[in-house]
Formats: sequence, C-alpha cells, structure tokens
Amino acid sequence: MRFGYWLPVFGGWLRNVRDEGMEASWSYVSRLARRSEEIGFDLTLVAELNLNDIKGISAPSLDAWSTAASLAAVTNRLELMVAVRPTFHEPALLAKQAANIDHISGGRLSLNVVSSWWATEARQYGVRFDAHDERYARTEEWLEVVDRMWREPVASFQGRYYHIEDAVLEPKPLQKPRPTIYAGGESPAGKTLIAERCDAWLTHGDPPDVIAPKVADMNARRERIGLAPMTYGAAGYAVVRTTEREARREVERITDVRQDSRSFDNYQDWIQNTQLERRVSLRDYSVSNRGLSSGLVGTPEQVADRIRAFEQAGLDLLLLQFSPQYEEMERFAEQVIPLVRESAAARLPTGARAS
Repeated sequence: MRFGYWLPVFGGWLRNVRDEGMEASWSYVSRLARRSEEIGFDLTLVAELNLNDIKGISAPSLDAWSTAASLAAVTNRLELMVAVRPTFHEPALLAKQAANIDHISGGRLSLNVVSSWWATEARQYGVRFDAHDERYARTEEWLEVVDRMWREPVASFQGRYYHIEDAVLEPKPLQKPRPTIYAGGESPAGKTLIAERCDAWLTHGDPPDVIAPKVADMNARRERIGLAPMTYGAAGYAVVRTTEREARREVERITDVRQDSRSFDNYQDWIQNTQLERRVSLRDYSVSNRGLSSGLVGTPEQVADRIRAFEQAGLDLLLLQFSPQYEEMERFAEQVIPLVRESAAARLPTGARAS
C-alpha cells in the first residue's frame, strides 16, 4: 500500500468546523509537504478549484498548478498528483506546463483528470459547463491531445473540441512513456473512458467490500480491451486514537451537521452534477469525498487492519485526509504506517525479507 494525502488547499476537510488550524497558505502546505515525505508518505494530491467548496466560496483556496510547481522545487521524493479539469485548460498548453513541472520535480508529476462538476464556479470564471456525458467526450479528446504532445515529435489532432497542427513539445516529460494519469468516475461513461485512456482509477471513500467489486469491474474492462491492469486508489478520512471511545467522540464532533453551513449549497451542486452509484448522506456531507465511509476510525491496530482489508480488495493507494492535518499525519505515520508495513514484510518469503 502507498500512502498519499490531499493537500489542504482549502484550509481543511470538515464542512461543520470552520477553523481547523490549517490555513490555506503556501507557508502551511509547503511545510506540510516537506515533512510528509520525511515521515513516510508517498504522494500528495493537489485539488483544483478556484472557489472553496469546503469552507464557502468567499474563503481562500490555493491554485493547484502554481502550488504544484513550487512544491516540485522544495520536495525530493513526494509524487505530486495535480488535479486538472479539461474545460479549464487547453490540452497542448497543459501538456507543456506538465512536462516542465515533471523536469523541475525530477520525474515526480502525475495528473488527476477531473471532469468539472461545479456549475457555479464555471459561470463565475467564464468557463463552459458541459452536460455530464459531453464532459467525458471532451475529456477523451483532451487526453488524446496531451498524450500525443508527450509522445510524438510533431503532433496533430482534429476533433470535435480540439485542433492542433504540427505542434512541437520539447523537452518531453522525464517519465516514460508518460506521467501517470489518474481519474475517478462512477458513471458508465466515466468508467469506459478511464479504462481506455488512463493508468489508474480513483474512487471516493467506501468500505473494502464495496471497493472490491469496483476494482474487479475495472480490471475486467481493461482485460476486454487488451490492456494491462490498472492501479487503484481510494479516499479516506483517518481518525486514530488510543481507544475506540476517543475515536468515536471525535467522529461525533466532526459530524455535527448544520445544514446552514456556508458550503452546503456547493455540496448540493456537486450531487446534482455527478452520477454516483449510491446516495450520499448528510453524514457524508460533513467530511469531503465520503472520507468517513472508508472506516479508517479507531485504534492504530484497528486502522491498520482496515488498511490490510483494502489491500486485499485490490487497492494500491490511499488518499487520506486528516484534521488538523500536520499533527494527525504525524500520529498516523508513527502509529499506523509501521504496523501496515511490518505485516506486509512478514508476508514476504524469507529470502525477499532478507534482501
């Protein structure tokens, strides 16, 4: 299992707690990223929204791409997965920017391709907002252009949404054949596109018994079109405490739902413009990305056991959220990650452990 986390570009993950002690600032996120790679985290996901959907649209939020470029220069090992929404970025220009950041980072950039869901944000920023399936049709062309720019000496493409002619991109990304492309989607259109065009699939928080058939379905899709298996990741909000009672008390605190929260309308916008496989509760609303549904709540041993269940379900990556992020990441790295990695090492053959 690889351990990743969402960079707190919105100042936190809790819709019912206004101040989580983790300001949306370069000072905070750069300190966090540098420390995270020292204590055992492998990856950070930098989300892309121009408005703050967690704390309310008037609250600060950091730009994804300038933040990622800056992190590339101040970190050494951390994979930088940057969210990108095709309607906000022309593909050839984004391919150029991404290749440059890949060089700055020494080959640590990856993309999380997201089909836009927030109609209010698109309207405020003057960006076209497509219907659900049309967003995926656009994304398919967008991915084709980016891939050609990264792979071909001279790239051309003529499609419904994009047109490039004899385009040159140098230098190419350091990573070969290309930086990893992640994407998430639960609709039929989304799953088809991801299976055909991407390298890894991400899902919101769910328990292992729900994740396992999703992974099996995506593996079957890949097999039918003759492609190698993907890698898989899921979101999760972690609450690690000495006792179950303490953990439950913390969950009760953060799920004290108030529907007059400043971000509730944004959440409703997301529900209306996505096609989820199951209904989302007000409890889910409290923590972004259905994080609590992963069940990463309890003592260190209980959380480690849950992570092992996710491994058995086929996950390769957990994208974690914590609050307050810096302090809780330290706790997780000290108390949970060693348990997971020790058990993984114990399952290896003796010779492999020795090596």
